Amino acid sequence: MSPKLFEDVAAEDEYYLAHDLSESEYKARIKVHRSEFITETDFLRISSAGFNLIRIPVPYFIFGDRLPFIGCIEELDRAFNWAEAYGVHILLDLHTAPFSQNAFDNGGLSGVCRWAQMPKEVEFELTVLTRLAERYKNHTALWGIEVINEPITERIWKTMNPQKRYITRDLKLAADSAPISLEFLKEFYKEAYFRLRNILPEETVISFHDGFELHYWKEFFKEDDFKNVMLDTHQYVMIAELKGTPQSLEAYKVYLDDLGKQIAEVQKYVPVFVGEWSLFNSYTAGVDTKGGINPTQEEFLDKKTMSKNELAMTYLELWNASVKAWNQGEGHIYWTYKLNIDTVNEPAWYGWDSWDMSRCLINQWVDPMNDIKY
Repeated sequence: MSPKLFEDVAAEDEYYLAHDLSESEYKARIKVHRSEFITETDFLRISSAGFNLIRIPVPYFIFGDRLPFIGCIEELDRAFNWAEAYGVHILLDLHTAPFSQNAFDNGGLSGVCRWAQMPKEVEFELTVLTRLAERYKNHTALWGIEVINEPITERIWKTMNPQKRYITRDLKLAADSAPISLEFLKEFYKEAYFRLRNILPEETVISFHDGFELHYWKEFFKEDDFKNVMLDTHQYVMIAELKGTPQSLEAYKVYLDDLGKQIAEVQKYVPVFVGEWSLFNSYTAGVDTKGGINPTQEEFLDKKTMSKNELAMTYLELWNASVKAWNQGEGHIYWTYKLNIDTVNEPAWYGWDSWDMSRCLINQWVDPMNDIKY
């Protein structure tokens, strides 16, 4: 999302960024990034575009108690105040866990997935959740808390093969990495729910990622007295491509229509929202992105196959088909709002600007003000 932060270092994730740089350089880079990447103006623009909810990913070291990582609770305080000022709400998303919950780069430690095997770290994650709840429980901008992002379960582990996709730098650290069992996830979710519900007002949502198993949770939320909970499912066309969906607009629309039906089915049991999705796809990029891997490969350089108008029409049609599906549930949150990538002067990134909602708005690829009803 912000390659400049990783310039001239081998690091490709948060863990190694802190370890590859000197302490002073690490602090300097983080300070600049956090002061410039998202500002008050962004909250104003998000509100003006018609969006009403911002999902803010936060790391497990947010309180600054896991050296060498630098906490960011003051930045989160500012974000809450900006949200309140501009009339939007916040879903707090605990995005990472010590030793990672998914082996993805977004889990903070590529190629490693050991958090669920470490009881002390599981407890640490729960304490971060309760500290966040205590801090913001009475803030008018708080809409909800998501207990953990994208814990990887067995089926998606096999589909994505994260240890091949996100290569580890330390085989010893990655040893014993494994997907998280659904049984573990159920117990963790129960514990997180009861700790948070004892702190949060009942009108504050507690949300749970589906672990890439949307239908598994239909009965779970009836087993205990869960109040005001939602199930978060992340749905990307690029993952559909990995599963065999043809790379065409019509195929994407068929896929999305089926997803809408699945969401409607699970919605009968528990409120569902699509907490991450994007317009990014191989069809508009003009080349098989292999699920979004290695964007800077040479084959991207001469693949601009659509005119500006064709691109806008295609994205808008895909937007409408997506929103139609997501509206079978409670709503949707786009991933992401901003990328610090030059897609004009660096043609290898062609097509990747669709990850960036601010650019989607400028290019009129989306229509958030049109409240589509189906």
